[in-house]
Amino acid sequence: MTSTSTSTSISPAEKTGAGALSKAAFWVILALVLLADALDMIDSTVTNIAAPTIVHDIGGGEALVKWLGSAYALAMGILLVIGGRLGDKFGRRRLFLIGMTGFTLASAVCGLSPDPALLIVARVLQGAFGALLIPQGMAIMTRNFSKEQMGKAFALFGPLLGISSVGGPILAGFLIDADIAGLSWRPIFLINLILGTIGVFAAAKLLPRDEGDRSLTVDGRGSALLAATMFGLMLGLIEGSSSGWNALAIGSLAVGLLFLVLFFRRQRAAAEPLIKASLLKNKGFTSALILGLLFFAATSGLIYVISLFMQQGLGADPSAAALGLLPLTLGIIAAAFATMGGLTKKLGRDVIPLGLLLTLAGGGYLLALVLAQGTSLSLWATAPAVFLTGLGMGCCFGTVFEFALGDVTAEEAGSASGSLTAIQQLANGIGSALVTTVYFHAGAPAHAMTVSLIVVLAVTALCLPVSRLLPRRAPEDPHGH
Repeated sequence: MTSTSTSTSISPAEKTGAGALSKAAFWVILALVLLADALDMIDSTVTNIAAPTIVHDIGGGEALVKWLGSAYALAMGILLVIGGRLGDKFGRRRLFLIGMTGFTLASAVCGLSPDPALLIVARVLQGAFGALLIPQGMAIMTRNFSKEQMGKAFALFGPLLGISSVGGPILAGFLIDADIAGLSWRPIFLINLILGTIGVFAAAKLLPRDEGDRSLTVDGRGSALLAATMFGLMLGLIEGSSSGWNALAIGSLAVGLLFLVLFFRRQRAAAEPLIKASLLKNKGFTSALILGLLFFAATSGLIYVISLFMQQGLGADPSAAALGLLPLTLGIIAAAFATMGGLTKKLGRDVIPLGLLLTLAGGGYLLALVLAQGTSLSLWATAPAVFLTGLGMGCCFGTVFEFALGDVTAEEAGSASGSLTAIQQLANGIGSALVTTVYFHAGAPAHAMTVSLIVVLAVTALCLPVSRLLPRRAPEDPHGH
């Protein structure tokens, strides 16, 4: 419920008529949400390049390399849906501020950590506070933006996801090479002090107030079952991808799946379920969840395997490999702005199969190059294929969420946004686990790249029939009704 002091300037989602938000208020809120998502995306990937340097500086060996990214993803995945529900109860603005403040402070601890143990604890805290922060952004937008404004917002998520997904490794490479004030790797985390502090002060001043609904109850049993589900699935994927598919990895996955069954049984029985029954009955939303799981797993794996091949197969250093991914970012940005410029409205759901086909074409082109030239490829030669792949990703990143949330009500926003982001985190874990397992067990770099690309292309192809289950059109702007 929006407070009286803000309702005159920023209307809630129920007021979806023309002029619900001024242009200035729209861009301010969107900028804050994008900042939060960018911090999450960058910090989830920044250690991919930095891990060897961190281990060389403070020790920790393979265990630290293994858990630098995994500790963050594990905490994030466990708490995301719960974070969305807490925002519904206590107010999204309040949870956004708590999440951003905690994330910023945890980043400072990461950057100042003298030993591996404290660094891992700080990464867990980053992920936990991120799980409180991220779901609030979509919920705030759904509550305050008109349908037309939501379309513009989701179109900008494509470029953001593209820039952030490769921006983390690029940022890490250049900050480490710059060795600012002799701090080596530490500025990759300390830079969040500046960005996070700006975000906290701006959010406190400019985000619309909402009191939440204190009558809502956060289902403790459901929360525990969901946490156990995510812990089992994420731990199994992390352990399997890094240490092989041993008893711990397989057992963790089995336990995670068991708790998933128990969690969905609880959702049917609970008076206030974490994932509202109306969402699970929404064919468009559930189809988008499945599509998102498959597509984000495939693309996160593809980005990772290209980076691995450039470094291990083509001999590029971290900075050069990060720049080798730049055409991917450019392709994502170009396609995302095309969807924002009217492509989605013109094509409807067909924009997503178009993106899938472009992704398949780019991946297939890269596969043909590797088969023909192996490790004698140059980074320049891969650029067209990587760019084409980026075009495909850019057509899908924002539009999948747009179709998923198009029919979601303000009351469902927290649950929906938490579910979508949890699926994205789980998909990233699945993609990385599959790719590292395939790549590192397939032999020489050229053969490993070939096999990995075939797997990624197969998963992407599975998305095509799922995309036909989405609504034919994104919901029309209610202004014209």
